[in-house]
Formats: sequence, structure tokens, C-alpha cells
Amino acid sequence: MKSLTFDSTNALCGAVFVALGGFFTYQSLTLELGTALRMGPGYFPLVLAIVLVLLGVIILVQATRVEGEPIGPIAVRGMLFILPAPIFFGLTVRGLGFFVALFFTALIAAFASQRMKPLMAILLAIGITIFSVAVFSYALGLPFERYGPWIRF
Repeated sequence: MKSLTFDSTNALCGAVFVALGGFFTYQSLTLELGTALRMGPGYFPLVLAIVLVLLGVIILVQATRVEGEPIGPIAVRGMLFILPAPIFFGLTVRGLGFFVALFFTALIAAFASQRMKPLMAILLAIGITIFSVAVFSYALGLPFERYGPWIRF
């Protein structure tokens, strides 16, 4: 008899999806559901939670078919640089403006990789900033202040 093997990464991911979907299903049942034609505040969250549970079950089933690599170490460096970057952007975009806040946000996030060198990080941040300002500010015309009141010339 063949023993059951599974991909531990996908199995953990599927289990997390099922658990989160179950939690949100339970929470949405406390709200008024309504009907498909007249949706209540709990209808759409319930549908999304059920979809999340189904995706988790599919991932769990897929995890039993393929034997994957073991789960590696947690990327602490990545979490230390990636997670604070959008928080920094949110706290400084009004004061510094879109251009400067985005540059420093990209610079902070760039150091999540151990292989990133300072010169490459600066070039990457400049590229992302120029591209984002060109797209969001000039092409799409979104009402961002390019330079905020903290650095008025």
C-alpha cells in the first residue's frame, strides 16, 4: 500500500485558507444575509468566505498529489523591510509628497533582499519612482501632490 505523501507548503496554505474561510463564514452568518436579488450586508462576505474555503480544499487535495520541498526558514529580513515600507508611505505621502515618499518607500523595500547593494537599491528606487510618477501623476492624472509641504522649495 502506498503511503500518503503531501507537499507541506501547499497543505499549510490550504489549511490556512480553510480556517480563514471558516472563520469569515461564521462571522458573516451573524449579519443579515438577504437574498440573491436583495443582498444583505452579510451576503457578499459569505460568498467570498465560501469561495475561500473551496480554494483551500482544492489546494489541500492538490497537496496530496505532489511531494514538495520542505518549508524553509521564515524570511525575517523580508518582513522587516517589506511590511514597514507601505506604512512609511502612508505616514509620509501627505507631508513629503508622492515623489519623495515613493522613492524612500521603494528604497526601504529594496533592502528586503540580501543580495541588494546600495547603488542598485537607489537605481531601482529611482526607476520605480519615475515610472510611477509618469503613470499615476502624468498619464492617469491622479490628484497627487508631487512634493508635499515638508519640502517646499
